[in-house]
Amino acid sequence: MEFYNPFSLAGKTMLITGASSGIGRAIAIECAKMGAALAITGRNPERLDETYCVLSGNNHFQHPANLSNEEDIDKLVEVLPKLDGCVCNAGINRPLLAQYAERKDVFETFEINTFSVFLLIQKLLQHKKINKKASIVFTSSISGIYVSSVGGALYSASKGAIHGYLKGLALDLAGRGIRVNSVNPGMIDTQIFSENTITPEQLEEDKKRYPLKRFGKPEEVAYAAVYLLSDASEWVTGANLLIDGGYTLL
Repeated sequence: MEFYNPFSLAGKTMLITGASSGIGRAIAIECAKMGAALAITGRNPERLDETYCVLSGNNHFQHPANLSNEEDIDKLVEVLPKLDGCVCNAGINRPLLAQYAERKDVFETFEINTFSVFLLIQKLLQHKKINKKASIVFTSSISGIYVSSVGGALYSASKGAIHGYLKGLALDLAGRGIRVNSVNPGMIDTQIFSENTITPEQLEEDKKRYPLKRFGKPEEVAYAAVYLLSDASEWVTGANLLIDGGYTLL
């Protein structure tokens, strides 16, 4: 008897951006385990190759790209096959008090977190790279939609813009059966903790703010992305899937 799995991605081709580390890498790994054929991209060729080498299956390819560069986006779109799913995961978060943010800080944050997403999706649609009934998933955040933080004004604004874009895009593409959703994580335990910007004591104190008393794991966000990419979520569009260990309940 064949095993029934409504979350299977077998026979689907997916693009994962920001796949060289963190949540993007976890999403690529889990999608490959679920049977998807992947095109993965990221700015760092060495780290992208590390992701590529641990993917299950052999129907994948990698293409390094800096998505804040329109020429890189054009080259990526040109080599992509028709897609059944796309996860826009690339992004940066550099805390900075609003009164000290210079014009270059604003543009850098929005260029990577927001404008590159708009441009990539536009070009994928213009070049007919997204199949009917495909699924588009944005890796967003609780910041800018549910909460914010000291020094988080620019990041929150960039993610808030993605929230509005998602709603309109979902309506634009509904006639073709293309769904558009986002995952909205709280604090996720990634390599950010090895950059010496936060002490172990500060991390332990911050965990107490979460009802489940821990940070999330990258694979837990990936599982949510798999759900939104799969046929199990065929009637879900324009939604933000909250993954925060109960943080926004308080």
